[in-house]
Amino acid sequence: MDRVYPLNLILITLLVKLGVAAAVSSALARARTFQRLLFTEKRKAGETLGLLAFICIPLTLGVWVRVTVPNFLAADISFETTILLGILMGPLSALAGGALLSVPAMLHHEYFSLPFNLAVAFIASSYGRFVEEEEVWSFSPFVDLSIYRWIRRNLRQPRFDRQVLLLVLIVGLEICRDWLNRMYPHRLFALSTTNWWVRVAVWACAAMVVGIPLKIWNTIRIEQKLEEQKRLLLEARLDALQRQINPHFLFNTLNSIASLVRFRPEQARELIVKLANILRALLKDHDSYVQLREELNFTDDYLGIEVVRFGADKLKVVKEIDPATLELPVPSMILQPLIENSIKHGLEPRISGGTITIRSRLDGGKLMIEIEDDGVGIAPGRSHSSGVLHQGTGIGMNNVRERLDVLFGDAAIFDVTSRPGRGTRITMEMPAATYDDGETGSTPLPVRSNTRS
Repeated sequence: MDRVYPLNLILITLLVKLGVAAAVSSALARARTFQRLLFTEKRKAGETLGLLAFICIPLTLGVWVRVTVPNFLAADISFETTILLGILMGPLSALAGGALLSVPAMLHHEYFSLPFNLAVAFIASSYGRFVEEEEVWSFSPFVDLSIYRWIRRNLRQPRFDRQVLLLVLIVGLEICRDWLNRMYPHRLFALSTTNWWVRVAVWACAAMVVGIPLKIWNTIRIEQKLEEQKRLLLEARLDALQRQINPHFLFNTLNSIASLVRFRPEQARELIVKLANILRALLKDHDSYVQLREELNFTDDYLGIEVVRFGADKLKVVKEIDPATLELPVPSMILQPLIENSIKHGLEPRISGGTITIRSRLDGGKLMIEIEDDGVGIAPGRSHSSGVLHQGTGIGMNNVRERLDVLFGDAAIFDVTSRPGRGTRITMEMPAATYDDGETGSTPLPVRSNTRS
């Protein structure tokens, strides 16, 4: 005779099964390796085996607990797991997983477990091939809502619903399992009962146990997609800002060369050589970050152009650089726009010229960089408060402020202090991160653009 379990045991088992499904799914979802393996579109053989191990090993132990511990039936969710493997991983993985999940039951003489799991794996994987990925992930564990939405949609416009098809498949396979259990007692495990309401609850529970992991993992998947979209948006915004500053710099430099070509051709040729060096550096490396040493070398060429244009007696450059800061990464092209702004708006209006001072230092885990001039300062009425730059302060300063905001957010400070007639000081503060080379265990940079040509 087939074994009929007491109603109270079945109902408790159904509740615990939902908890087991939620607990196992949540525990797996917290593992970064599992997330990477699950959401990889094209897995290699090793990755597939790793994902199968993550899912099947703990749940195979659950089957073993069910066959060895009396009346602890909720640990066995091998039927629902085989369906998940079929719709998420395909036929070969589902067949292998279903076979592994049946091993403890087979060892306890439930000989129909293996062929039944293989049949479930084949049917579920066939469904997985038939539907779109989003239709699988959007399957809801709330069966009543799924049926309600299906009825509402089909009353307005009848159509074939693949999500309801999955619900029908799960219920149909559960009915087949119950029938086989009744026909061949003790050869296949099922929660058998003669009460129709409890039987419907068993069917609904099977669908919910399939839906719970899909819901939990889909939440993680959506979060990852949002993070990826946010990262791509930041990189696109940063790339646009960098593309904006390069033509701006080139335009001003060519204007300087044009002003020298007719009257001082030798100096014009010298500027062209320096400009060629700058363009070579721009074409060589388009990373979002460079070492401060490289950034200073880049500004040396630019300042060389400006010294030729103004004259060595009118433009002096002073550097107060802490050697400990030279190897730290900074956003590329972050100093040149500020130096250009100081020259153009601070020193150029001043007949006697002036001095540009560049400073860097470390302050409590922060990298501090200052660009200071002793020029005319910002005229009254133009804002120079922290982080607020209105029209007239130049595209370069706005660009730098916005790039710092994109890369570091609230962790960066951009401050402009000006005294009319006495000069302007621009202070930047940013995290003193180091390059993450994968070996030293160093702190990764907040945002890194992989746009190397």
